[in-house]
Amino acid sequence: MHTTHTVHEKTKDPFPVSILSLTVGAFAIGMTEFVIMGILPNVSKDLGVSISTAGQLITSYALGVAIGAPIMTILTHRLPQKLLLCLLMGLFILGNGIAVIAPNYDVLMGARLLTALCHGTFFGVGAVIASNLVKPHKRAGAVSIMMAGLTIANIIGVPIGTFVGQNLGWRASFAAIMLMGIIALIGIIIFIPRIRQDEPAGIAKQFKALAQPKLIAVLLACAIGNSSLFTVFTYITPLLEQVTGFHEHSVTWILVLFGIGVTAGNIVGGKLADWKLMPAVIGIFASICVLLTIFTFTVKSPIGAVITIFLWGAASFAVMPGIQVKIMNMAHEAPALASTTNHSAGNLGNAFGAFCGGWVIDRMGLTSLPWVGAILVGIAFLVCLSIYVLERKQEMPVQVGKPL
Repeated sequence: MHTTHTVHEKTKDPFPVSILSLTVGAFAIGMTEFVIMGILPNVSKDLGVSISTAGQLITSYALGVAIGAPIMTILTHRLPQKLLLCLLMGLFILGNGIAVIAPNYDVLMGARLLTALCHGTFFGVGAVIASNLVKPHKRAGAVSIMMAGLTIANIIGVPIGTFVGQNLGWRASFAAIMLMGIIALIGIIIFIPRIRQDEPAGIAKQFKALAQPKLIAVLLACAIGNSSLFTVFTYITPLLEQVTGFHEHSVTWILVLFGIGVTAGNIVGGKLADWKLMPAVIGIFASICVLLTIFTFTVKSPIGAVITIFLWGAASFAVMPGIQVKIMNMAHEAPALASTTNHSAGNLGNAFGAFCGGWVIDRMGLTSLPWVGAILVGIAFLVCLSIYVLERKQEMPVQVGKPL
């Protein structure tokens, strides 16, 4: 009896530690993506460029992730997954190291693009590894634990990185991120086991696996869902200050609360997706749509706005582990490429959402943002609902018990 217990513990113990090393990597990548927003004025002043020019460091990073991620995954698809993760973290450390010593804007831009190349591929391959380290019914939960690094980076990493940059110079922020990258690399080397991989499918076969109409529809739902989030979130500060009436210092704490909601939602969403995958995704999209509709009215009430923002943050990120696992399930011959393409779709959605929000403000005003966001996520809901209904119909004559 004692022996059985020991064996059970041995199979259970590696799960949190190995996946936590991926979480640390996700935390470092989250910091490098978002900390630039807090130190933009410092970078602008030090390198002698305008704020709008410095802002291109954010845009180029998002485009680098969107375009570079699938290309990197295709070029590296024959490498063992653990080796690939180590190489990606090595490139990430190098990119941030170059940012620390960048003598001018162009070199800093190059460093940002180098780190952006690592972003999507790390999350794509990391999600595949995380899901392979656990039993099939815990895959979404494992992915959500890795993704939690990205959400925690918003709550802890970005404020700390911004504080460091404002007090010790913006280069110190990138030095801190580089240090996090080194810690993540050591964790990956020590804790991530070598997972036996089947011979990877050829490029043509991988693209064929990706070119399924239903899979493309799920990627579209992911992009539209992210568009909804960033249509509102990009302009959340002016919305809270000019419409709700909060002071600038209060907005910071509301954003921290939003980040806590995001982290909690991400973990809960993973558990819901492990329970019932597509019903969870559809239900969460529906709840985001309802919350943004409610936010149209509560935005004018300080207490109502804070409660709605917390719940909206939780729901917006709760949907992501489920979508990630659904895409990997559908493209079982190219899970890493599909998973990475999901991040590309998400980043394109981010960029479109920011553009869409600006367009809405110019034509309809700040107060229209929540209901426009609700319409967008409503479209994502309908896309996923259609896929689910179609799958149920196709499955009916064969077997109802197979999980979606």
